[in-house]
Amino acid sequence: MSGSSARRDGFRTLADQLRGWPDERLSRLLVQRPDLATPAPHDFGQLASRAATRSSLLRALDHLTRLELSVLDALVVAGQTTRAGLREIVNAAPDRVDAAVERLLDVALAWDSDQGLRPLSGVADGLTGGPARGASGLRPVSAEPPPAGEVERRLAELSEPARALLEHVADNGGEATTGSARHTVLPEDAATPAEELLARKLLVPRGGGVVVLPGEVGIALRGGHTTHEPVDDLPELATSDRDQGLVDRAAAGAAFEAVRRIELLLDQWGTDPPGALRSGGLGVRDLKTTAAGLHVDEPTAALVVESAYAAGLLATGSDSDGNPVWIPTDGFDAWVARPVADRWATVVRAWLESPRMPGLVGSRDSAGKAWNALSPELAAATQVESRTMTLDVLAGLPAGQVLAAGTGVPSLVHRVAWLRPRRPRTRADQVAWAVTESSVLGVTGLGGLASYARSLLVGDHAAATEELAGLLPRPVDHVLIQADLTAVAPGPLESPLARTLQLLADVESRGGATVYRFTPASVRRALDTGWSAVEIHDFLGSVSRTPVPQPLTYLVDDTARTFGTVRVGHAEAFLRADDEAALTELLHHPQASSLGLRRIAPTVIVSSTPIDVLLPRLRDLGAAPVVEAADGTVRVARPDLLRARTPKDRRGPAVRAAHQSAQLAQVVNAVRSGDRVAAARPATPAAELTPSGSLAALREAVEVGSTVLIGYVDNHGTSSERIVDPVKVEGGWLTAHDHRSDDVRTFAVHRITAVKRVDERP
Repeated sequence: MSGSSARRDGFRTLADQLRGWPDERLSRLLVQRPDLATPAPHDFGQLASRAATRSSLLRALDHLTRLELSVLDALVVAGQTTRAGLREIVNAAPDRVDAAVERLLDVALAWDSDQGLRPLSGVADGLTGGPARGASGLRPVSAEPPPAGEVERRLAELSEPARALLEHVADNGGEATTGSARHTVLPEDAATPAEELLARKLLVPRGGGVVVLPGEVGIALRGGHTTHEPVDDLPELATSDRDQGLVDRAAAGAAFEAVRRIELLLDQWGTDPPGALRSGGLGVRDLKTTAAGLHVDEPTAALVVESAYAAGLLATGSDSDGNPVWIPTDGFDAWVARPVADRWATVVRAWLESPRMPGLVGSRDSAGKAWNALSPELAAATQVESRTMTLDVLAGLPAGQVLAAGTGVPSLVHRVAWLRPRRPRTRADQVAWAVTESSVLGVTGLGGLASYARSLLVGDHAAATEELAGLLPRPVDHVLIQADLTAVAPGPLESPLARTLQLLADVESRGGATVYRFTPASVRRALDTGWSAVEIHDFLGSVSRTPVPQPLTYLVDDTARTFGTVRVGHAEAFLRADDEAALTELLHHPQASSLGLRRIAPTVIVSSTPIDVLLPRLRDLGAAPVVEAADGTVRVARPDLLRARTPKDRRGPAVRAAHQSAQLAQVVNAVRSGDRVAAARPATPAAELTPSGSLAALREAVEVGSTVLIGYVDNHGTSSERIVDPVKVEGGWLTAHDHRSDDVRTFAVHRITAVKRVDERP
């Protein structure tokens, strides 16, 4: 069989068919069945053999639609047939059957033999051994099928009970047990419906008391088809009308909230990070604290945390004591400085490609163990496919149509189940998670896909960010301070202003207008980081569109006046103050008895409590102490910002696609090279060459510029054959272009055991 063209009447083997494919079609096969490319097959024979292994077949079957599974099942039932024959027995539109056949050929689950289309060996076991929904349950046509019309004649002779039994077997997998029925009996001697069917060979014994329904009988029962119902009818989606502009605005609001929540989360974890569990996840209590801090429920908090992790903005690191904690990566600082729309696109692209399953957080596994956020086991390879298919189905809806309330999601689950009927069993859950997560992240709104998200799904990052930016509210640079010690932000604040305000005040409520509340503790928090009362007054006056109310001015002045009155130093700890009354008040406080306080001078108290415990306890008692350094100066500073190294392999989709394309091209080249090696291999093994003989043969090849097949033994003693183009022979080394690796390599001449000239240079 020629490696470059195929006979009109088909191929002798699957390897021959693959050999005749162009490189583009081979690359498409390796993309759809990536397990075939790792490691690179030696030749087309090994590629075909690997495609027929059970594990590879099951993976390929799992990616077929119900129509494709039904066409493949019909091909198994028929044994081998033509495209016209498949159109007759598959209950579907002829053009859709042809398209399904081409897909089966593309993924090497079927091939064109000399006698017609054939399924790959092992496909029948793969279909019946797994949950192959859409398969007919029939068995292949018998080796010697009855004459035309014979099956119909036998069916017409059946009694009503026997016909009902046969149809029951056909509708329930095509397999049954006979019980006490006799297997060898004449039609006129049959005493039961089962014996009647066995006598007319409408059920065939298979051994062990099991009988099966032959394929030709099942097809005749179903009116000439392998199934009663059409297999190409896509389940309808339950939809309702909704203005696309309203969908876009709702989704844009959710997108802004998602970006803001990630920023708030990582800002907090940069100074006060939660510990990482020994298993690598996030503790249940830490997740609850995070949800309360973000003013969301725990499932939403888990999604925010997992999205930040998927985008490379969150990783494990060490705190000052060396304990493992979850902290922002150094990439977070670059991310937070970019426009909101660009930040959103980065997070959503990472979410689309992430196998993580935030929807499982809070539930329990089969052993009763709760799933923790960021747990390494919280991932599934099918999650990415489910998420992508869900959004692709939504993208197929016309503009102005969204999923109907209540019935929309179940109909979407039904549609995706048609697209991937075999696995996994959790597909329905994964689709529902994708719908929920996409609405929280702003990919969808009100049950429909946002216009800017459509651009992102097709890879147009620039268009998506531009469209989203036009829908986002413009950030504001001011607040409205009120007399009740609150400040209202009438819109999204500029990022630097929001961060500063969160230092001076506590967030009381979020929404369209965020409300901040000033308290003594929040003002003291700013003073702890080095702010002065004058700086706080100046800041409030510059950002407020309303006059700063007198109660807030008094609050800042009163807090600043008591701030630093008591100073803490090292004894185990000591407290020093110029105001004797302040120390006396602390010494006699009813809740200070456990601090081990003892006065050693009118203005000095020592304590047996360590400073890191003493400071928060004193603040709980109403004091506002500052830490004094060894030289007597006051030490105030913002807490150190912790950062982890950004995880590797954060390449963009374009870079990954180019890398995959290069890898596939290399594999295809290696397979073709191996095939040429097999073709150039002599029928009888040649005697091994001496080093001098190898040198002579190689120098001759260099002189005439010929391509040669060499036998080579590497450092590990492994023998292999390579087709090479010799470039030079020097110092006992051959420099040549290796066809398999498509690169220039060097070979030790003393390890070359054979040299044979190849007539045609590739």
